[in-house]
Amino acid sequence: MKSPAPAHMWSIVLVLPALLAVLQTTTARKNGIDIYSLTVDSQVSSRFAHTVVTSRVVNRADSAQEATFQIELPRKAFITNFSMVIDGVTYPGIVQDKAAAQEQYSAAVSRGESAGLVKTAGRQTEQFEVSVTVAPNAKITFELVYQELLRRRLGTYELLLKVKPQQLVKHLQMCIHIFEPQGIRLLETESTFMTQELADALTTSQNKTKAHIRFKPTLSQQQQSQNEHDVVLDGNFIVRYDVDRSVSGGSIQIENGYFVHHFAPEDLPTMPKNVIFVIDKSGSMSGRKIQQTREALIKILNDLSPKDQFNLIEFSWKATQWTPSLVEATEENLKRATEYASKIRAHGGTNINDAMLLAVKLLDSSNQAELLPGGSVSLVILLTDGEPTEGETNPDSIRRNVQEAVNGQYSVFCLGFGFDVHYPFLEKLAQDNGGLARRIYEDSDSALQLQDFYHEVANPLLLSVAFEYPEDAVEVVTQDNFRHHFKGSEMVVAGKLQDQGLDVLSAKVSGQMHKQNITFQTEVSVAQKEKEFQSPKYIFHNFMERLWALLTIHQQLEQMVSASGDELKALESQALNLSLKYNFVTPLTHMVVTKPEGQEQFQVAGKPVEAVQGHFSKSHAGRSRLHKPTGARFHLDPRLDGGVTALRQHIFPGLHGSPGDPNLPRLMGRMPAPPPFSTGAPVVSSQAASQSTKERDKGRSYLNPGFSYLLESTTPDDLPHPADFQQFPIILPLPGSSVDQLCVDVHSREGMKLFEDPEQGLQVFGDYENGGFSSIKVNIQEPHLHIHATPERLVMRRDRKSSEYKWKQTLFVVLPGLKITMDKMGLLQLSGADRVGIALVPMNEPQKGLMLQVQDTQHFSNRTDGDLGRFYQDIVWDPPVGPDDTTRTLRVQGTEYSATRQLKRKYQGGSKGTDISCWTVKI
Repeated sequence: MKSPAPAHMWSIVLVLPALLAVLQTTTARKNGIDIYSLTVDSQVSSRFAHTVVTSRVVNRADSAQEATFQIELPRKAFITNFSMVIDGVTYPGIVQDKAAAQEQYSAAVSRGESAGLVKTAGRQTEQFEVSVTVAPNAKITFELVYQELLRRRLGTYELLLKVKPQQLVKHLQMCIHIFEPQGIRLLETESTFMTQELADALTTSQNKTKAHIRFKPTLSQQQQSQNEHDVVLDGNFIVRYDVDRSVSGGSIQIENGYFVHHFAPEDLPTMPKNVIFVIDKSGSMSGRKIQQTREALIKILNDLSPKDQFNLIEFSWKATQWTPSLVEATEENLKRATEYASKIRAHGGTNINDAMLLAVKLLDSSNQAELLPGGSVSLVILLTDGEPTEGETNPDSIRRNVQEAVNGQYSVFCLGFGFDVHYPFLEKLAQDNGGLARRIYEDSDSALQLQDFYHEVANPLLLSVAFEYPEDAVEVVTQDNFRHHFKGSEMVVAGKLQDQGLDVLSAKVSGQMHKQNITFQTEVSVAQKEKEFQSPKYIFHNFMERLWALLTIHQQLEQMVSASGDELKALESQALNLSLKYNFVTPLTHMVVTKPEGQEQFQVAGKPVEAVQGHFSKSHAGRSRLHKPTGARFHLDPRLDGGVTALRQHIFPGLHGSPGDPNLPRLMGRMPAPPPFSTGAPVVSSQAASQSTKERDKGRSYLNPGFSYLLESTTPDDLPHPADFQQFPIILPLPGSSVDQLCVDVHSREGMKLFEDPEQGLQVFGDYENGGFSSIKVNIQEPHLHIHATPERLVMRRDRKSSEYKWKQTLFVVLPGLKITMDKMGLLQLSGADRVGIALVPMNEPQKGLMLQVQDTQHFSNRTDGDLGRFYQDIVWDPPVGPDDTTRTLRVQGTEYSATRQLKRKYQGGSKGTDISCWTVKI
């Protein structure tokens, strides 16, 4: 391979963000650019993920063409390398101080060269993009490397890969290796693009400490239709896992003189909570926001433990408390609170200061009256969608007031709803008081986001957690004191060992449980731990030092949010030096990518921070306003007015100006929420793809083979279309019975218990009205899963994490012993070995409703019960009677049902339906 020639290079400055995980690529073959290879190799060791994305393209056109490399990254990841290989010459990326890179950018602009700041950020993704001109028949290889520390949230670690190649790729592969010396307890995969046809392309293997997941589809598997640009791969691929936790003192891993200590005790009793919910009901919360807030708040209240105490504060111009003091979470109090929450209406201004001080006053008065249980945890959870407009409106003054009132006794958590919110203020308010801030995105699942956040803090296990290591053994460590530990999370400490030989590393972790202190101790053999990472060939070696550096930088960036003066300068200097030393692209650095001579585009791709995922523009009044990005690229020229600078100063006060510009709140006007974020990658032949999909789906049934449903009919020659019927009966296969299937007509009823089988660990509930189910809930005990389906949406809760899906959105989830799939026709199936199969189908005509189907019913046990499940008990059929033997009696569990033989039409798979005669009962 030739070495690059610096004298003949142009530079591209790329300010890289970090966000989710990998896989998009270049412009499609329509302009002659062909991606002939695209690979993603992700190696995970001790939660440290090292991911390499390699794209190889060739220009098959007769003229030079532009190839664009696009990729979406995990937010917490840091890019550490990018390179292009063109005609054997490598053009590397060089990480620089942000100020130095900005100088090059400004110089390019002053020379009149094409230059732009490329920044795209969304709810889950930030996009990296670089373009280069490729000569005819020339090949180019793009390679991007990024690293991240997977954080445990709601009981699992998650690695997310974004898949969107935009064309057929001859060699397409994702390869994920996981090595966890603690042992892998749980492994799951989820995809929003997988289909049954692609299932064979996915292979998963696992033993005690290792897992390997490979996705390698063929060209025919990638293709959605005869149109070669109609590609099926477009969506997310997610790997979730968790580890064994048999050692009470946590797990210590050591490699090349560095160590990482993971600590997440799970078998501790939950501490009681004293929680005050502070809810913004100002006018800007009207409509969907307040509706979703009410929905989430009611569900959160019902999740409170009987040991908890709580109160509600709603505020607009003024703050109002629900009750004079905190109350216990009894059934009666929760009923009263949910009634109160359901009547919250939005109007007025935003008085955050008074609302927060009232919350602290309520906790103080209960504390002084000794009404707070000993060993309990006190939390204030603030939800707001804007900035203060009433009472005290200066953010710094509000911060001081709240911090003085809290006085280190309670923890404050701030939820910012949407993009009009003054998020830097909420970040600082939370950090000042031992909590954290989280943005709630305006979307159909906003209520679920609120609930998930609450579940993260719902089960406190420890307070005041401190990690201690021998002073003569450890040289430097990351954060080693934590205010609290919540169930489902994990505390991580990394550090460097002393140079002299060390045989054993010991650690002590102390904390406060409910009404008592507790200490965990552990020690490990240094040589033995070092050996664990020497033999595996498929892991990224020498990762522990980079893990320590990455974690240190993240913590320093978090501390910078609320720091000022000399402390801020010191943190900035330390984080910048580590970023440059380890070649990380962070908010303090940019990456300069060299390009071949003659390519005159000078780009800057920015790494957005959570506080600003948007851009400024001028409103009609001439005031700068912050817009939420839609996913498309936009370009910012440094010659714009000071709006961008003001925001940058506010996020990192002291970097380029005085800290905390007090005029910033006036710059950030409030506006209606723009459309949800979507990826900015160009979609090739989307119109053709849509048309081909419509053609393909004409006449197709929405049921896959194995599941069926019946439509009532009059005579065999007069079988109407499904839309002509007002009711869809349920078909129950009856294996082993003298009658092989039973049709059930259901009268409108709410709260039906359809199936309950304790041996299957299965419960199915439903509300039936107007000829179909308006709601169906499926509970599965192992693996723990709850599904709530309505004709509008599908919500799946796995343990404590909830996800929302749209009907007819491709879904492919593999859990231990259970597979969940949904196709583009909307058929949702739950199946597994020795399991009863459950399927749900949304119906829009003649009215909205859900259809329920069951399969493999031989697996029902003799303990099955429910309105439908009872028919799987011992059934006794009387002989047919009547003129044509069309009536008979069915006896089950002491109840008699009159069954009549009716002609039905049975639909299965893609067939047009067949006529069957079915014994039908009404319940």
